[in-house]
Amino acid sequence: MKRIFPILILLLVFASCAKRKAEKQAKKDDEIILKYIEDYNLSATKTSSGLYVVIEEPGTGATCNSFSTVRASYSGYFTDGSVFDYSPAAGIEFDLQSVIPGWTEGIPYFKEGGYGKLLIPSALAYGTKGTTGIPPNTVLIFDVALLEVL
Repeated sequence: MKRIFPILILLLVFASCAKRKAEKQAKKDDEIILKYIEDYNLSATKTSSGLYVVIEEPGTGATCNSFSTVRASYSGYFTDGSVFDYSPAAGIEFDLQSVIPGWTEGIPYFKEGGYGKLLIPSALAYGTKGTTGIPPNTVLIFDVALLEVL
């Protein structure tokens, strides 16, 4: 019993530090996104997770949910405007459970034929690890068009 107590204390300390670090990063991401919104005069809605959605055209077709398979076209870029990825105009097909959390949450805000922007904080993108071509703790912007709900 005497050995377990120090281990539990250590785990609590590490968990507390990790939580504070995540909260600090979320605040920094939010400031970056709010500046982007102001700089580009966007009308965005913030969700409880910290995702911002700009609906330029809501669409009139079928709706989807976070478990849907869809075909969408997109351009992904950093807040400085440099593009890191894009799809063909005809779009690509994917399951919303197989993409970053910002897409899983954000794409269902559009109906078929809808388009807009997803302003994604790092925790809903590639987080603290990043991925090839995307540094850790990076806010991502996506122009998305929901072409078809499959």
